[in-house]
Amino acid sequence: MRETPRSQGTAGDTTAEPPQPRLGCALAHTTGASGSGTPHRSDGRPPQTPRGARQTGPAGPLGTTPPVPRRPASLLSASLVALCAVVFALITWQVAADGPLRSLDERVELRIAGRGPWTLTGQLADLGSMEVALPVLGAAIAYAVWRGHRTEALYAALAMAAVPALVAPLKALIDRQGPLTEVTGFYPSGHAATAMVAYCGAAMLITPYLRRRWAMPVAVVLTLATGIGLVLHGYHWPLDVIGSWCLCGMLLIVNSIRRRRSSSRTPTG
Repeated sequence: MRETPRSQGTAGDTTAEPPQPRLGCALAHTTGASGSGTPHRSDGRPPQTPRGARQTGPAGPLGTTPPVPRRPASLLSASLVALCAVVFALITWQVAADGPLRSLDERVELRIAGRGPWTLTGQLADLGSMEVALPVLGAAIAYAVWRGHRTEALYAALAMAAVPALVAPLKALIDRQGPLTEVTGFYPSGHAATAMVAYCGAAMLITPYLRRRWAMPVAVVLTLATGIGLVLHGYHWPLDVIGSWCLCGMLLIVNSIRRRRSSSRTPTG
């Protein structure tokens, strides 16, 4: 439908008439249903929501409704857990079945055992003992509890409690003989597992309170130093250590996922 033409006022007009309503206009300047005289939409829809009153999505900008979809935060973590599980299963299978990977592992160990400074490698191996590693984790747990993060502290304690619960049955099942002894029960390495869960778990607890994120690199160095000491001192085969790292890597990643979910459910006030 054509609209009725209107006369256009000029800059010199002093008696300009107010604008007249046009046919087909979506906003009709007529008295509303309540008789208030305010304009309302002709189609009965409510007025547009003010920009400041719009809701936002989880990570979207102001005014995004519905929430902006985003990739799950734990997707990478789940992939790393799957990778650790595959590598651990492969190593365990090769060690248990006396496969070619085990033969290579034993040849390497027999060549490098005792090559480093004997006292130093023994001290590095002792970093994975309960007497050294557990007090470090215990101090971090106590600090996290003092700061009010009891759930995160509980997860770290449960991860450490899971180490003997997982390692001891595997040692008895695989029953692998040690490098320089006839004693069996060396796969996976308990010292390597204790060091990784204790030091990395402690770093995860205290990192949020540090200005610089130095705790996790230090924990990784201590974990690697423990594994190197165990291998060079002749306490374990290399695959014993690598298998423990894969097993405990799954524990720590799952622990990290739980901590993130717990933090996301905690009200920020």
